[in-house]
Amino acid sequence: MENLKTDGSHALELEHERTRTPPSSSPASPRQAGGWRSIKYIIGNESFEKLASMSLISNLTVYLLSNYNLSGVYVVNVVQIWNGTSNIFSIAGAFISDTYLGRFRTLLFGSISSLLGILTITLTAGIHQLRPHPCEDRPHCESPHAWQLGVLFLGLGLLSIGAGGIRPCNIAFGADQFDTKTEKGRVQLESFFNLWYFSFTIALVIALTIVVYIQTNVSWTVGFAIPTCCLAFSIAIFLLGRHTYICKKPQGSIFSDMAKVIVAAFRKRNVQASGRTFYNPASTSEEAELENEEIVWTERFKFLDKAAIIANPRELNEKGTARNVWTLCSLQQVEHFKCLLGILPVWVTGICCFIVMDQQNTFGVLQVVQSNRSIGPYFKIPPGWMNLISMIALSSWIFIYECVYIPLVGKLSIKTPRLATKQRIRIGILLSILCMLVAAIVEKKRRDSALKHGLFISPVSFAWLLPQFALSGLNEAFAAVSIMEFLTLKMPESMRTVAGAVFFLSLSIANYMGSLIVNIVHKITFVNGKTSWIGGHDLNQNRLDCYYYVIAALGGLNFIYFNFFACRHCDIDNFKTEAQQQHSNVAGESTEPNDEEKVLDITGTTKTAT
Repeated sequence: MENLKTDGSHALELEHERTRTPPSSSPASPRQAGGWRSIKYIIGNESFEKLASMSLISNLTVYLLSNYNLSGVYVVNVVQIWNGTSNIFSIAGAFISDTYLGRFRTLLFGSISSLLGILTITLTAGIHQLRPHPCEDRPHCESPHAWQLGVLFLGLGLLSIGAGGIRPCNIAFGADQFDTKTEKGRVQLESFFNLWYFSFTIALVIALTIVVYIQTNVSWTVGFAIPTCCLAFSIAIFLLGRHTYICKKPQGSIFSDMAKVIVAAFRKRNVQASGRTFYNPASTSEEAELENEEIVWTERFKFLDKAAIIANPRELNEKGTARNVWTLCSLQQVEHFKCLLGILPVWVTGICCFIVMDQQNTFGVLQVVQSNRSIGPYFKIPPGWMNLISMIALSSWIFIYECVYIPLVGKLSIKTPRLATKQRIRIGILLSILCMLVAAIVEKKRRDSALKHGLFISPVSFAWLLPQFALSGLNEAFAAVSIMEFLTLKMPESMRTVAGAVFFLSLSIANYMGSLIVNIVHKITFVNGKTSWIGGHDLNQNRLDCYYYVIAALGGLNFIYFNFFACRHCDIDNFKTEAQQQHSNVAGESTEPNDEEKVLDITGTTKTAT
């Protein structure tokens, strides 16, 4: 799932950059700054940074379980909360970058924080006093001291801060190096994205194979020292090219506009809309190029319209602009916020899908740990390698869909060969339910075999777990990719970065909700001295299969919710047609002008409120 978590936001950022006119930049000469001369440093920095981060993310569950002697519930809580915090910080990082620091400084500070974090984790692996004694008799293990956990959490916290600076800015900073106003610049930007994706894939494969193998079978210290050196090297490459970069100045964040709309609408909650006019100033040249689609007034969420109502002429200064932006917002700001609210029903569906996908990164890996991982007499696969199965399943379906299904159906039918967004989301939800049902059945088989033979490691082969990891990858390919596409297309072009932030927020909420569900199930099932379904150090003494059935039931409720409510918000074409129709009415293209939509001219266009 992590590959999509990062890739999704980068793709959204890229779409935003393709339509944006570059604002003022650093005073570097155009001949010397930007272009491929800068990209070679950025790609080098990104490759080593992704190798470092994925080397830790993919094997963190195994490290906490084997080196800190933590119970399954504790490990899941740490991983889920850490992932959720990293995603929340990504939103904060986007705001700080757009408003204060700019992308170069945000990336640099984020990389330094990540380096300090991964260095701290490496020290916990290399200095035995920083972790409890190795466990020789599972499940009776020495628990870590509070200060030892404090050092661990310090490292994870620094990594979360670093992720907040790196994730929202890395590919967008690369896009800054090209002039997308020209055809050559747009072609170079597409080549850059392909090259970035290629380097990311190579880094991911190396992290999930070579580095994970060293961590699991050779030495955790060496396995963490490798990504630490890679991250230090990435910062050195990044700074080496600092004189070649185009560094755009911060232009402000749209998140501030959303806060202003909420405050202004609340302050004017008692103002009557009838007969009032909306504040809709003419866009600046830069805003006009950024906003290719003309903003039109819509009738949804009318309570927000009060933020744009001119309740008193004194709210405008002599230039016709708002005196206080916290009491009077433009119609464009209000409609942007309405777009955000309009995607929430489908966005909630995505949260439930992500909860299912996260199970394989935690409990799925714990199942692998207590399964027979032998391939032949001398080799055992590292548990972290199982994440490759999800990645392979996702990549395979995308290849089949784009290179086989679409060309074949296009030849056989005059209709569009692409599956509708709502169809793909439905399939993804069904796959998530199937994934949990298969995981529950396999877990029962694994557990029963271990109890029958009285072993901690079940004789059942890890190969029985492959289908659930593959289904998790297919769930990601259908549901997550479709929801990411939906968020992108439902937003105006100038709000594509907001779509990326919303996607990150859904991942974060899924992490926190997953942790909450785990704790609720643990507390409810741990009654009258009975063993919890998901507690303790030994899965064989738990009932993880019952927990999987609970998550499958949650997926069933999500399917019902989507089909009976959220799917009506999912038809992207109807949404655009409706907007265009409203635009036609506002612009006076219909033969019968709507009396309730009179257009007045103040400093731009001001509409009479009904």
